[in-house]
Amino acid sequence: MKSARPVSGGRSGQHRKSSRKPGRKLGSRNKGRARQRNLHVLAGCLLALLVILIIAAAALRAARERDLNLRAQLQAMEDSGPVRWQQEGAPYIDVELLTPNEYSRPQIAIDSIDHIAIHYTANPGASAIANRNYFENLAFTQQTKVSSHFVVGLDGEVVQCIPTAEISYATNERNVDTLSIECCHPDETGLFNDATYDSVVKLTAWLCTRFGLTEEDVIRHYDVTGKNCPKYYVENPDAWAQMKSDIAARIQEDYVLQENLQAE
Repeated sequence: MKSARPVSGGRSGQHRKSSRKPGRKLGSRNKGRARQRNLHVLAGCLLALLVILIIAAAALRAARERDLNLRAQLQAMEDSGPVRWQQEGAPYIDVELLTPNEYSRPQIAIDSIDHIAIHYTANPGASAIANRNYFENLAFTQQTKVSSHFVVGLDGEVVQCIPTAEISYATNERNVDTLSIECCHPDETGLFNDATYDSVVKLTAWLCTRFGLTEEDVIRHYDVTGKNCPKYYVENPDAWAQMKSDIAARIQEDYVLQENLQAE
């Protein structure tokens, strides 16, 4: 009787001992898997953080480049652009260049700049930007070939349509050596109002000093083809003579301005 109990108890003890071992192995595996998962999560977080840092660094570099480009553009405008041009005597010039196309901006190099030609739009009441946009739309309408380097508006605003290194379609056979200025006017007479007149004189004089010309090199479209353009200043020669006299006086003022700028 006594010998049976140890045998039974021994088997029971062996059973209990063997039943605990798998539990410990399973727990170790679970802990190992949990550690791996945690390491994967940590690695993922670190990778995401690295990507964020790379993106942030790239954004910072891009922002710095934009700032440097803006500074360079502003400096360029001061060195050679509307700001500098005003200091030299020009009115403010809004540079709105036409899209290159064969109907209004063919991008043909100008041979030389020997004349400044004055025109009138023959479109009473239209603004400078409206005339500029008409030139732009010729690329699509293909109605005719016409354009101008500059357009002066009813409020004295000046819009540049074509660089001075390229020809415009404005002055017939003189396109090859002439810069053209279209002028807006309020009515059918073609007389420029005071704001337009003042800007035309300033712009023309500044272009003369820029390209070594005098008031004698300022012409009307009429002087090339006999066309009644600019209408009022063809029909009233005294008014044209006065404009040339005003341009001459302004040229002298501009040379003084430019000499002072160079001396600074």
